[in-house]
Amino acid sequence: MDQVKRILRTIDTISEQSGRIGKWCALLLVLVGSYDTIARHFFNAPTVWGYDMLCMLGGTMYLLGASYDFLHEAHTRVDIVYNLLRPKYKALLNVISYVFFFFPLIGVMLYYGVTWSIRAIRLKEVMFTSFWYPPAFPYRAIFAIGLLFLLLQGLAKFVRDFYFVVKGEHLD
Repeated sequence: MDQVKRILRTIDTISEQSGRIGKWCALLLVLVGSYDTIARHFFNAPTVWGYDMLCMLGGTMYLLGASYDFLHEAHTRVDIVYNLLRPKYKALLNVISYVFFFFPLIGVMLYYGVTWSIRAIRLKEVMFTSFWYPPAFPYRAIFAIGLLFLLLQGLAKFVRDFYFVVKGEHLD
């Protein structure tokens, strides 16, 4: 059981670090957006790379922050019925939701994310939304990595909730 707890803490640490990186992307997003706006409106010198960077930074922030949000239960949830339940029934509802919704959805998204990344490497794909044409692989890889971290955090939450349903006590 100590090994399981160690693995769960490692997954939590990965999610914490992923969220920290995502937070820095928020700062970069503001700086790039400000620079691009000032250059375009005040100096009539728009950047070629601004739009792509904003899209990539926003997506990176979102994807790397997903596992962090899941760890801290900061994600969006309809709590009308959920908050009325006792802790054991909340955990049971979570376990059922993981099995029927979370794992299938994240599994499909991760499969396509990895496929998308491999395809970007093979084809030397570039983003073509602007004239900058940055390589697509880094962003595609971050997409897949963010989904992998979310899947890992979901597995950790699933194990904790399942243990609570079966044993009636928290695993940590």
